[in-house]
Amino acid sequence: MNGTRMLSTAVRVLAQLRHDPRSIALMLVAPSFLVGLFAWLFSDQDGVFDRFGGPILALFPFIVMFLVTSITTLRERRSGTLERLLTTPLGKPDFILGYALAFGTVALLQAVITVSFAVGVCGLTVDGPLWQLGLVAIVDALLGTALGLLASAFAQTEFQAVQFMPVLVFPQIILGGLFMPRDRMPDVLFAISDWLPLSHAIDAIDAVTSGDDGWDVFGPLCVVGAFTVGALVLASLTLRRRTR
Repeated sequence: MNGTRMLSTAVRVLAQLRHDPRSIALMLVAPSFLVGLFAWLFSDQDGVFDRFGGPILALFPFIVMFLVTSITTLRERRSGTLERLLTTPLGKPDFILGYALAFGTVALLQAVITVSFAVGVCGLTVDGPLWQLGLVAIVDALLGTALGLLASAFAQTEFQAVQFMPVLVFPQIILGGLFMPRDRMPDVLFAISDWLPLSHAIDAIDAVTSGDDGWDVFGPLCVVGAFTVGALVLASLTLRRRTR
């Protein structure tokens, strides 16, 4: 891995995104729009948004970054750009980490915008520090980026990339604790949910909104971070030069 080549890849990706207003809107505006829609939907029911608003902050950035990253990376491969890049000294880890750095920068902006909107406009009640809420949103968006990079290595078309959502995303949404507290699930499903990173992201964000601190917040975050690193390593090992 070479830091200079990784940084040049990140700069190139950010430059491409700068000329793609639809992707920018999807990553920076769509999560806030969805959070606002959810808050509006339950505006007449006291406490509902405070109960579900935190997990929603973990869910929407995760989904958006997964979609954008998987499709963008797949287009690089289908267009032959990746094949040309890998004939240079650029290695697969440089490519993967450069993408992760670029989308991580976007995730930082996304988290600031979404958390500010949820708290300042939608009135989400947070007993813990706001910076911890933003940190969880950033780490969760990075998880979506890493899984998107991993999914793009196996997909051959944009449609196939989207089809990975039922495999990598939907089970995590269902078992993550959004619809039912995980400790009330059947034992088998609870055990499965422990192996799904989004479950731990929701645990972390619930801990922040309820005012917990210490290991209650950073323990689940460490698990999500470990899954993110693992997905990036697998993505670099399985990345193909070109889709045929």
